[in-house]
Amino acid sequence: MQVSSSRALVTGGGSGLGRTFVRELAATGASVAFCDVDADAVRATVDLCEELPGKVAGFVANVADEAQVDGLVAQAAEALGGLDVLVNNAGIFRDALLVKRDKETGEVRTMTLQQWQQVIDVDLTGPFLCTRAFAAHCVRTGTRPAVVVNISSLARYGNRGQSNYSAAKAGLVADTVLWAEELAPHGLRVAAIAPGFVRTPILEGMPPKVLERMLATVPLGRAAEPEELWQAVRFLLECDYVTGTCIDVGGGLKM
Repeated sequence: MQVSSSRALVTGGGSGLGRTFVRELAATGASVAFCDVDADAVRATVDLCEELPGKVAGFVANVADEAQVDGLVAQAAEALGGLDVLVNNAGIFRDALLVKRDKETGEVRTMTLQQWQQVIDVDLTGPFLCTRAFAAHCVRTGTRPAVVVNISSLARYGNRGQSNYSAAKAGLVADTVLWAEELAPHGLRVAAIAPGFVRTPILEGMPPKVLERMLATVPLGRAAEPEELWQAVRFLLECDYVTGTCIDVGGGLKM
């Protein structure tokens, strides 16, 4: 696929990696639609891309809401004259140990059902809804080739305190393989990348000593730059013989 002529939809494009993907796509000349739940963040991303050659359209939408996702795909396709790329990037954290005893009070605390369900809804159900709507659009309109890139995580191998997130990201890789098989006859490829630690506002907001300990576990000794994750996404978009796989982009980190 030629990235510069693509028509892409990026979820969670209001900040972090999503904003980087929107900006880098637009910098190539691609037409890009994106969504976020934060209206101010949507406006900020649109403003950031104002001088870039590609068209950028922002929408407020919750990827965990079926009606909003269906509306988003329809609006994005109308704004761009169709869609042939989907980047399922939107995601949230609600970290907690499954069971924890408070050292001072002795109280036993657990991960709540709400913490579990919120992450599953956004990080796993969201990509399902978006991919379903996107693929249906491509099949109905005869759009081919088309590509879906799912943003998983190295936490899919299991990461302490992230039962919800690890389950969602592992499930997303399983769906990547299945959707690649199911959608190949329609001219769609589906692949994924799994970042480790990435230099985003969330990571930079951590206490320096905590961050230092985390990065000490990375063989390359540092966090990834967001643009390095874009390089992996771009490879998946451009290489027409890659589908049904997940590429780890974690500097050698194993969880």
